[in-house]
Amino acid sequence: MQKTERIQQIAQGSGRFARRRFWSSVIVTLASLPSPGWAAPKPESGKALQIYFVDVEGGQSTLFVTPLGESLLIDTGWPDSNGRDADRIMAAAKLAGIKELDVVLLTHYHIDHAGGITQLAAQIPIRMVIDHGQNREPQAAATEKVWEDYQKLLEKEKFKRIIAKPGESLPLKGIETKVISSDGALIENPLSEGSEDNPACKTSKQYPTDHTENARSLGVLFSFGDLRILDLGDLTSDREMKLVCPENKLGKIDIYIVSHHGTSSSNSPAFLDAIAPRVAVMDNGAAKGGAPSSWDAVKSSTRLEDFWQLHYSDEGGAAHNAADPFIANLAGPDTGNYLKVTAWPDGDFEVFNSRTKQTKRYARAH
Repeated sequence: MQKTERIQQIAQGSGRFARRRFWSSVIVTLASLPSPGWAAPKPESGKALQIYFVDVEGGQSTLFVTPLGESLLIDTGWPDSNGRDADRIMAAAKLAGIKELDVVLLTHYHIDHAGGITQLAAQIPIRMVIDHGQNREPQAAATEKVWEDYQKLLEKEKFKRIIAKPGESLPLKGIETKVISSDGALIENPLSEGSEDNPACKTSKQYPTDHTENARSLGVLFSFGDLRILDLGDLTSDREMKLVCPENKLGKIDIYIVSHHGTSSSNSPAFLDAIAPRVAVMDNGAAKGGAPSSWDAVKSSTRLEDFWQLHYSDEGGAAHNAADPFIANLAGPDTGNYLKVTAWPDGDFEVFNSRTKQTKRYARAH
Protein backbone atom coordinates (compact mmCIF):
# COMPACT_ATOMS: atom_id res chain seq x y z
CA MET A 1 0.00 0.00 0.00
CA GLN A 2 1.34 3.49 -0.87
CA LYS A 3 2.11 5.82 2.05
CA THR A 4 -0.26 8.52 0.73
CA GLU A 5 -3.12 5.99 0.58
CA ARG A 6 -2.47 5.03 4.20
CA ILE A 7 -2.64 8.69 5.27
CA GLN A 8 -5.93 9.18 3.44
CA GLN A 9 -7.47 6.09 5.09
CA ILE A 10 -6.51 7.18 8.58
CA ALA A 11 -7.75 10.73 7.93
CA GLN A 12 -11.21 9.37 7.15
CA GLY A 13 -11.57 8.12 10.74
CA SER A 14 -13.30 10.26 13.37
CA GLY A 15 -12.71 11.36 16.88
CA ARG A 16 -9.74 12.28 19.02
CA PHE A 17 -8.01 8.87 18.75
CA ALA A 18 -8.34 8.78 14.96
CA ARG A 19 -6.82 12.24 14.68
CA ARG A 20 -3.99 11.23 17.01
CA ARG A 21 -3.34 8.13 14.89
CA PHE A 22 -3.46 10.25 11.76
CA TRP A 23 -0.78 12.73 12.86
CA SER A 24 1.42 9.95 14.27
CA SER A 25 1.26 8.24 10.89
CA VAL A 26 2.17 11.48 9.11
CA ILE A 27 5.21 11.98 11.35
CA VAL A 28 6.42 8.41 10.77
CA THR A 29 5.85 8.74 7.03
CA LEU A 30 7.80 11.99 6.76
CA ALA A 31 10.63 10.62 8.89
CA SER A 32 11.03 7.67 6.54
CA LEU A 33 11.32 9.77 3.41
CA PRO A 34 14.81 10.26 1.94
CA SER A 35 16.58 13.42 3.11
CA PRO A 36 17.36 16.22 0.62
CA GLY A 37 19.94 15.15 -1.94
CA TRP A 38 18.65 11.59 -2.27
CA ALA A 39 17.14 11.25 -5.71
CA ALA A 40 16.60 9.05 -8.70
CA PRO A 41 19.81 8.67 -10.71
CA LYS A 42 20.53 11.45 -13.16
CA PRO A 43 20.21 10.05 -16.70
CA GLU A 44 23.63 8.90 -17.87
CA SER A 45 25.04 10.02 -21.16
CA GLY A 46 28.24 9.54 -23.11
CA LYS A 47 29.70 12.42 -21.11
CA ALA A 48 29.57 10.66 -17.72
CA LEU A 49 32.51 9.24 -15.79
CA GLN A 50 31.76 6.02 -13.92
CA ILE A 51 33.69 4.76 -10.87
CA TYR A 52 32.91 1.39 -9.30
CA PHE A 53 34.20 0.67 -5.78
CA VAL A 54 34.36 -3.12 -5.78
CA ASP A 55 34.08 -4.90 -2.44
CA VAL A 56 37.25 -6.95 -2.07
CA GLU A 57 36.93 -7.30 1.69
CA GLY A 58 39.45 -4.75 2.91
CA GLY A 59 41.70 -4.65 -0.14
CA GLN A 60 41.26 -2.27 -3.04
CA SER A 61 39.83 -2.53 -6.52
CA THR A 62 38.39 0.59 -8.13
CA LEU A 63 37.20 0.64 -11.73
CA PHE A 64 37.16 3.91 -13.69
CA VAL A 65 35.38 4.08 -17.05
CA THR A 66 35.85 7.39 -18.86
CA PRO A 67 33.27 9.10 -21.07
CA LEU A 68 35.26 7.85 -24.07
CA GLY A 69 34.85 4.26 -22.90
CA GLU A 70 38.44 3.72 -21.72
CA SER A 71 38.90 1.74 -18.54
CA LEU A 72 41.36 1.93 -15.65
CA LEU A 73 41.35 -0.55 -12.79
CA ILE A 74 43.22 0.52 -9.68
CA ASP A 75 44.39 -2.65 -7.92
CA THR A 76 43.00 -6.15 -8.12
CA GLY A 77 42.18 -7.25 -4.57
CA TRP A 78 43.27 -10.49 -2.94
CA PRO A 79 44.20 -13.82 -4.56
CA ASP A 80 42.51 -17.15 -3.86
CA SER A 81 39.08 -17.29 -2.12
CA ASN A 82 37.96 -19.31 -5.16
CA GLY A 83 38.53 -16.28 -7.38
CA ARG A 84 36.09 -14.14 -5.38
CA ASP A 85 37.72 -10.77 -6.11
CA ALA A 86 38.32 -11.45 -9.80
CA ASP A 87 34.66 -12.47 -10.10
CA ARG A 88 33.50 -9.28 -8.41
CA ILE A 89 35.68 -7.16 -10.66
CA MET A 90 34.25 -8.97 -13.67
CA ALA A 91 30.73 -8.24 -12.40
CA ALA A 92 31.58 -4.53 -12.23
CA ALA A 93 33.08 -4.65 -15.72
CA LYS A 94 29.87 -6.21 -17.02
CA LEU A 95 27.80 -3.47 -15.39
CA ALA A 96 30.09 -0.89 -16.98
CA GLY A 97 29.78 -2.54 -20.39
CA ILE A 98 33.49 -3.23 -20.91
CA LYS A 99 35.08 -6.43 -22.20
CA GLU A 100 38.74 -5.55 -21.70
CA LEU A 101 40.80 -3.40 -19.35
CA ASP A 102 42.81 -0.68 -21.05
CA VAL A 103 44.95 -0.10 -17.95
CA VAL A 104 45.51 -1.95 -14.69
CA LEU A 105 47.35 0.21 -12.16
CA LEU A 106 48.96 -1.48 -9.16
CA THR A 107 49.50 1.03 -6.38
CA HIS A 108 51.94 -1.30 -4.57
CA TYR A 109 52.64 -5.00 -4.11
CA HIS A 110 50.84 -5.86 -0.89
CA ILE A 111 48.65 -8.91 -1.29
CA ASP A 112 45.35 -7.05 -0.80
CA HIS A 113 46.12 -4.69 -3.68
CA ALA A 114 48.09 -6.66 -6.27
CA GLY A 115 47.51 -10.27 -5.26
CA GLY A 116 44.53 -10.81 -7.54
CA ILE A 117 46.03 -9.76 -10.86
CA THR A 118 46.88 -13.30 -12.04
CA GLN A 119 43.34 -14.56 -11.47
CA LEU A 120 41.90 -11.45 -13.10
CA ALA A 121 44.13 -11.74 -16.18
CA ALA A 122 42.73 -15.24 -16.74
CA GLN A 123 39.24 -13.76 -17.13
CA ILE A 124 39.64 -10.51 -19.07
CA PRO A 125 42.17 -9.07 -21.56
CA ILE A 126 44.51 -6.43 -20.13
CA ARG A 127 46.21 -4.06 -22.54
CA MET A 128 48.62 -2.24 -20.21
CA VAL A 129 49.89 -2.31 -16.63
CA ILE A 130 51.29 0.59 -14.62
CA ASP A 131 53.23 0.28 -11.36
CA HIS A 132 55.87 2.05 -9.26
CA GLY A 133 58.78 -0.26 -10.16
CA GLN A 134 60.69 -2.77 -8.02
CA ASN A 135 59.22 -4.34 -4.89
CA ARG A 136 60.81 -2.52 -1.95
CA GLU A 137 59.74 -5.02 0.71
CA PRO A 138 61.48 -8.27 -0.31
CA GLN A 139 61.83 -9.43 3.30
CA ALA A 140 58.04 -9.83 3.57
CA ALA A 141 57.31 -13.28 2.17
CA ALA A 142 53.73 -12.61 1.07
CA THR A 143 54.66 -9.36 -0.67
CA GLU A 144 57.65 -10.93 -2.42
CA LYS A 145 55.40 -13.77 -3.62
CA VAL A 146 52.99 -11.24 -5.15
CA TRP A 147 55.94 -9.53 -6.87
CA GLU A 148 57.30 -12.82 -8.24
CA ASP A 149 53.87 -13.86 -9.54
CA TYR A 150 53.49 -10.46 -11.19
CA GLN A 151 56.87 -10.85 -12.92
CA LYS A 152 55.83 -14.28 -14.23
CA LEU A 153 52.58 -12.80 -15.54
CA LEU A 154 54.44 -9.98 -17.29
CA GLU A 155 56.72 -12.49 -18.96
CA LYS A 156 53.82 -14.70 -20.01
CA GLU A 157 51.37 -12.06 -21.25
CA LYS A 158 53.85 -9.49 -22.62
CA PHE A 159 51.74 -6.60 -21.34
CA LYS A 160 52.89 -3.12 -22.16
CA ARG A 161 54.29 -1.87 -18.86
CA ILE A 162 54.83 1.69 -17.62
CA ILE A 163 56.69 2.60 -14.44
CA ALA A 164 55.05 5.88 -13.43
CA LYS A 165 56.87 8.85 -11.90
CA PRO A 166 55.47 11.81 -9.96
CA GLY A 167 54.32 14.61 -12.24
CA GLU A 168 53.54 12.32 -15.17
CA SER A 169 50.12 11.67 -16.68
CA LEU A 170 48.50 8.29 -17.31
CA PRO A 171 47.73 7.19 -20.90
CA LEU A 172 43.98 7.42 -20.40
CA LYS A 173 41.60 9.32 -22.69
CA GLY A 174 38.59 11.20 -21.44
CA ILE A 175 39.94 12.31 -18.05
CA GLU A 176 42.98 14.27 -16.88
CA THR A 177 45.45 12.53 -14.57
CA LYS A 178 48.50 13.50 -12.57
CA VAL A 179 50.76 11.07 -10.71
CA ILE A 180 51.24 12.46 -7.19
CA SER A 181 53.38 9.76 -5.57
CA SER A 182 55.38 6.75 -6.73
CA ASP A 183 58.11 4.57 -5.21
CA GLY A 184 58.46 6.95 -2.26
CA ALA A 185 58.88 10.08 -4.40
CA LEU A 186 56.33 12.91 -4.48
CA ILE A 187 55.51 15.80 -6.78
CA GLU A 188 58.01 18.60 -6.19
CA ASN A 189 55.96 21.59 -7.24
CA PRO A 190 52.44 22.58 -6.19
CA LEU A 191 49.63 21.96 -8.64
CA SER A 192 47.83 25.02 -10.00
CA GLU A 193 45.04 24.48 -7.44
CA GLY A 194 47.55 24.25 -4.57
CA SER A 195 50.40 26.38 -3.18
CA GLU A 196 48.52 27.61 -0.07
CA ASP A 197 50.33 27.76 3.26
CA ASN A 198 49.00 25.18 5.71
CA PRO A 199 48.87 26.59 9.25
CA ALA A 200 47.99 23.15 10.65
CA CYS A 201 51.57 22.03 9.96
CA LYS A 202 52.88 24.10 12.88
CA THR A 203 50.99 22.09 15.45
CA SER A 204 50.83 18.72 13.72
CA LYS A 205 52.56 15.70 15.21
CA GLN A 206 55.59 14.20 13.52
CA TYR A 207 55.22 10.77 11.94
CA PRO A 208 57.93 8.09 11.71
CA THR A 209 59.27 7.17 8.31
CA ASP A 210 57.49 4.17 6.83
CA HIS A 211 59.75 1.67 5.04
CA THR A 212 57.10 -0.69 3.72
CA GLU A 213 55.48 -0.87 0.30
CA ASN A 214 52.71 1.39 1.62
CA ALA A 215 54.99 4.41 1.43
CA ARG A 216 55.84 3.46 -2.17
CA SER A 217 52.19 3.68 -3.24
CA LEU A 218 51.45 5.00 -6.70
CA GLY A 219 48.93 7.79 -6.09
CA VAL A 220 46.96 9.70 -8.73
CA LEU A 221 44.85 12.85 -8.88
CA PHE A 222 42.01 12.64 -11.40
CA SER A 223 40.43 15.78 -12.84
CA PHE A 224 37.17 15.60 -14.78
CA GLY A 225 35.86 19.02 -15.67
CA ASP A 226 35.45 20.79 -12.33
CA LEU A 227 35.69 17.57 -10.31
CA ARG A 228 38.87 16.46 -8.53
CA ILE A 229 39.31 12.89 -7.23
CA LEU A 230 42.30 11.71 -5.18
CA ASP A 231 43.52 8.12 -4.73
CA LEU A 232 46.87 7.66 -2.96
CA GLY A 233 46.67 3.92 -2.38
CA ASP A 234 48.08 3.11 1.06
CA LEU A 235 50.32 6.18 1.30
CA THR A 236 51.33 6.73 4.92
CA SER A 237 51.15 9.86 7.07
CA ASP A 238 54.85 10.68 6.81
CA ARG A 239 54.45 11.08 3.02
CA GLU A 240 51.07 12.79 3.33
CA MET A 241 52.60 15.54 5.42
CA LYS A 242 55.22 16.26 2.77
CA LEU A 243 52.41 16.84 0.28
CA VAL A 244 50.76 19.50 2.40
CA CYS A 245 53.53 20.97 4.59
CA PRO A 246 54.65 23.69 4.75
CA GLU A 247 52.39 24.39 1.77
CA ASN A 248 49.46 22.46 0.36
CA LYS A 249 50.64 21.17 -3.03
CA LEU A 250 47.33 19.52 -3.89
CA GLY A 251 44.58 22.03 -3.21
CA LYS A 252 41.00 21.10 -2.34
CA ILE A 253 39.58 17.71 -3.34
CA ASP A 254 35.98 16.81 -4.17
CA ILE A 255 36.11 13.01 -3.77
CA TYR A 256 38.74 11.43 -1.56
CA ILE A 257 39.33 7.68 -1.75
CA VAL A 258 40.36 7.20 1.85
CA SER A 259 43.98 6.08 2.02
CA HIS A 260 44.97 2.68 3.41
CA HIS A 261 41.35 1.60 4.00
CA GLY A 262 41.18 4.06 6.89
CA THR A 263 43.97 2.55 9.00
CA SER A 264 45.67 4.61 11.69
CA SER A 265 49.01 4.98 9.87
CA SER A 266 47.41 7.16 7.18
CA ASN A 267 44.93 10.07 7.01
CA SER A 268 46.70 12.57 9.24
CA PRO A 269 44.49 15.47 10.43
CA ALA A 270 46.71 18.16 8.88
CA PHE A 271 46.51 16.36 5.53
CA LEU A 272 42.72 16.11 5.70
CA ASP A 273 42.41 19.76 6.70
CA ALA A 274 44.48 20.72 3.68
CA ILE A 275 42.68 18.71 0.99
CA ALA A 276 39.26 19.29 2.63
CA PRO A 277 37.26 16.69 0.66
CA ARG A 278 33.52 17.10 0.13
CA VAL A 279 32.89 13.35 -0.04
CA ALA A 280 35.02 10.45 1.20
CA VAL A 281 34.79 6.81 0.08
CA MET A 282 36.52 4.20 2.25
CA ASP A 283 37.25 0.75 0.80
CA ASN A 284 37.51 -0.98 4.15
CA GLY A 285 36.50 -4.46 5.26
CA ALA A 286 34.57 -5.48 8.35
CA ALA A 287 37.78 -6.40 10.16
CA LYS A 288 40.29 -4.34 8.16
CA GLY A 289 40.51 -0.57 8.13
CA GLY A 290 38.15 1.98 9.58
CA ALA A 291 40.32 2.80 12.61
CA PRO A 292 38.63 5.36 14.89
CA SER A 293 41.53 7.86 14.71
CA SER A 294 41.57 7.78 10.92
CA TRP A 295 37.77 7.89 10.73
CA ASP A 296 37.72 10.95 13.01
CA ALA A 297 40.30 12.77 10.89
CA VAL A 298 38.24 12.27 7.75
CA LYS A 299 34.91 12.97 9.43
CA SER A 300 36.08 16.22 10.99
CA SER A 301 37.71 17.67 7.86
CA THR A 302 36.36 21.13 7.19
CA ARG A 303 34.23 20.63 4.05
CA LEU A 304 33.10 17.03 4.43
CA GLU A 305 29.47 16.48 3.48
CA ASP A 306 29.28 12.67 3.53
CA PHE A 307 31.44 9.67 4.41
CA TRP A 308 30.72 6.48 2.41
CA GLN A 309 32.04 3.05 3.43
CA LEU A 310 32.20 -0.30 1.69
CA HIS A 311 31.75 -2.04 5.06
CA TYR A 312 30.60 -1.43 8.56
CA SER A 313 33.83 -1.37 10.58
CA ASP A 314 33.88 -3.71 13.56
CA GLU A 315 36.71 -1.70 15.08
CA GLY A 316 34.84 1.56 14.64
CA GLY A 317 31.72 0.48 16.48
CA ALA A 318 28.64 2.64 16.79
CA ALA A 319 30.60 5.87 17.29
CA HIS A 320 32.90 5.53 14.28
CA ASN A 321 30.78 4.35 11.38
CA ALA A 322 28.65 6.24 8.91
CA ALA A 323 24.87 5.99 9.03
CA ASP A 324 23.49 2.82 7.43
CA PRO A 325 22.43 4.44 4.11
CA PHE A 326 26.10 5.32 3.48
CA ILE A 327 27.44 1.79 4.02
CA ALA A 328 27.39 -0.79 1.21
CA ASN A 329 27.80 -3.84 3.46
CA LEU A 330 26.39 -3.88 6.96
CA ALA A 331 27.53 -6.26 9.70
CA GLY A 332 26.76 -9.88 8.93
CA PRO A 333 27.35 -12.33 6.07
CA ASP A 334 29.51 -11.34 3.10
CA THR A 335 27.24 -9.89 0.40
CA GLY A 336 29.72 -8.11 -1.89
CA ASN A 337 27.74 -4.89 -2.41
CA TYR A 338 29.47 -2.07 -4.25
CA LEU A 339 29.37 1.73 -4.40
CA LYS A 340 29.31 3.64 -7.67
CA VAL A 341 30.12 7.26 -8.47
CA THR A 342 28.77 8.81 -11.65
CA ALA A 343 30.15 12.25 -12.50
CA TRP A 344 29.64 14.90 -15.17
CA PRO A 345 31.99 17.58 -16.50
CA ASP A 346 29.90 20.36 -14.96
CA GLY A 347 31.00 19.16 -11.51
CA ASP A 348 27.78 17.38 -10.58
CA PHE A 349 28.18 13.83 -9.29
CA GLU A 350 26.21 11.19 -7.46
CA VAL A 351 26.88 8.12 -5.35
CA PHE A 352 24.84 4.92 -5.70
CA ASN A 353 24.67 2.25 -2.99
CA SER A 354 23.95 -1.17 -4.50
CA ARG A 355 22.64 -2.47 -1.17
CA THR A 356 19.97 0.18 -0.68
CA LYS A 357 19.46 0.93 -4.40
CA GLN A 358 19.50 4.61 -3.42
CA THR A 359 21.42 7.43 -5.07
CA LYS A 360 22.56 10.68 -3.52
CA ARG A 361 23.31 13.61 -5.78
CA TYR A 362 25.86 16.38 -5.21
CA ALA A 363 25.85 19.67 -7.06
CA ARG A 364 29.13 21.19 -8.15
CA ALA A 365 31.07 23.11 -5.52
CA HIS A 366 30.83 26.89 -5.69
